[in-house]
Amino acid sequence: MLSAMPNDLSIAAALAALLKERKQTLAVAESSAGGLISATLLAVPGASAYFVGGGVIYTQAARRGLLRVGDDAVKGIRSSSEPYAQLKAKAVRELMGATWGLAETGASGPTGNRYGDAAGHACIAVAGPVERVITVETGDADRERNMWAFTRAALKLLEDAVRAGG
Repeated sequence: MLSAMPNDLSIAAALAALLKERKQTLAVAESSAGGLISATLLAVPGASAYFVGGGVIYTQAARRGLLRVGDDAVKGIRSSSEPYAQLKAKAVRELMGATWGLAETGASGPTGNRYGDAAGHACIAVAGPVERVITVETGDADRERNMWAFTRAALKLLEDAVRAGG
């Protein structure tokens, strides 16, 4: 069972203030973080000023139905990879008409995924005025710790991109 949300939401609060100050919006497509990225952002009062929406894109059916990304668009692109994260970030940004798209895909644990990635592996991408993508490897098999690690990494990546993108 997931523990309570961490008391320190300073990274989300700082990001929220930055997005509001710049009158920019955000859409999220997460996977292994299971909705924690969105929940952390939405825990900050005033989130409706910048958070457009998003979804947990956990399966191929979700990718097809929620992101409207067909099978042809992902031919040759493996899930839980940087190119796949970039594709998801661009798709959610475009669908929601947001300034920024943020996407995460990976393996939270306790085992790896069917693509050969170990637990604690995630790829995170930002699409918008600045594009960024990173791979996170926690080396941890604990599902909940990985979900929080992916969330913190995603928010940090987005904050860095927003600061760089003006």
